[in-house]
Amino acid sequence: MIYAIYVLIAFSVFFALAGVVGMLRMPDAFCRMQSSTNIATFGMLGVIIGGILYSLCILDMNWGFAVKLFCLGVFYIVTNPIAGHAIAKAGYHHGVETVEMVCDKYGEDME
Repeated sequence: MIYAIYVLIAFSVFFALAGVVGMLRMPDAFCRMQSSTNIATFGMLGVIIGGILYSLCILDMNWGFAVKLFCLGVFYIVTNPIAGHAIAKAGYHHGVETVEMVCDKYGEDME
């Protein structure tokens, strides 16, 4: 079971590293924001699931800790994409420059 925890933490490290590379290579603020949201969401998801497994298997069924981590994970998964979308919407309203928008459905809705 300890190997499953290691795999989940490696999963988180992979997504955090891929997100950092994405933030460095993306051309504009909106693309970088999408990459940073992936870092926060998927980077923490493996750590939280690994912590739940650790609390249930290694810490002799510590259900209180597992439930707290589960609630934290649900809260994180629900709020992080919403926060990223709200920041992107504010950036769009304030005229943050982009490289090229092929499809601008948000701008069509504002008219």
